Amino acid sequence: MNKNKEEIIKKIDTKLKAIGQNSDVHLEGLLWAKPMTYWDYIQPDALLNLQVQRTTLPDEMVFILYHQINELLFKLVLWEIEQVSKATGITALFFTEKLRRISRYFDMLASSFDIMGDGMEVDQYLKFRTTLTPASGFQSAQYRLIEFASTNLINLIDYRFRDTINRNTPYLHAFEHLYWQAAGKDHATGKKSTLMILFEGRYKELFLQKMEEYNTSNMWIRFNQLPKKVKNDPELIKAMRHYDHTVNVRWVMAHYEAAGKYLGGTDATGGSEWRKYMHPRYQRRIFFPELWSKNELENWGISNIEGHQK
Repeated sequence: MNKNKEEIIKKIDTKLKAIGQNSDVHLEGLLWAKPMTYWDYIQPDALLNLQVQRTTLPDEMVFILYHQINELLFKLVLWEIEQVSKATGITALFFTEKLRRISRYFDMLASSFDIMGDGMEVDQYLKFRTTLTPASGFQSAQYRLIEFASTNLINLIDYRFRDTINRNTPYLHAFEHLYWQAAGKDHATGKKSTLMILFEGRYKELFLQKMEEYNTSNMWIRFNQLPKKVKNDPELIKAMRHYDHTVNVRWVMAHYEAAGKYLGGTDATGGSEWRKYMHPRYQRRIFFPELWSKNELENWGISNIEGHQK
């Protein structure tokens, strides 16, 4: 046995003993183990069987796959945010690299709307969308978790109610005044749409749990816990601004423009007035308002400030 192989076996033995395991048993188990294959590891057969059409229209497959890809990218975003939220001894380099990864994922999401904007026949979409009611992309739980994990909760509250809510407000009350509640509620009657009732029935408890969890560990709080010198790092600030704009303006507007091509003046499948609800200037959602100038904040979602952030 060569020296390198002996050293590897010693390290394996040490590792397994540390967790109360017999290395001889594990090594013998390798005799019977199957060789690893791409399909065993990545599970493409399972992944490629998750697309179940509700109609016979071919372009529905594009719609399903596109949204599933979105969810996979959302999972990558949450994976990176979770590392920042739980890390100790964060450096500017670590924080910046995580933000760059996250922004790259959202850059992909924003640019990928060409798949939706140019990749489906309008006539087919207008037919198969009727079978999806009241489902809506609004009901992406992962996207809501990304929001909770990115910023202080007050920045996700409908701007009309922000003066009445603070860090001591019960989470349930804050939940009822989140900006996206406007898309699923008749504010004249207070009655919630079927879209919202189903969404909350499935995820409300999780959302309340995550709202509380990220109240002390979201991206903005972790940023503010950094030493002053680190917080002032130009590359870190640039990465923070880019992430904020990419998520809250660029990606939203790409979605808005794609919806415009297919929906025109009609309501979304969930029944919301999407033109009013989706536009950034209406939502006024900004993760890191402290990092933007007064003029940039006033023109959020209206003027093109992308050039100042790249």
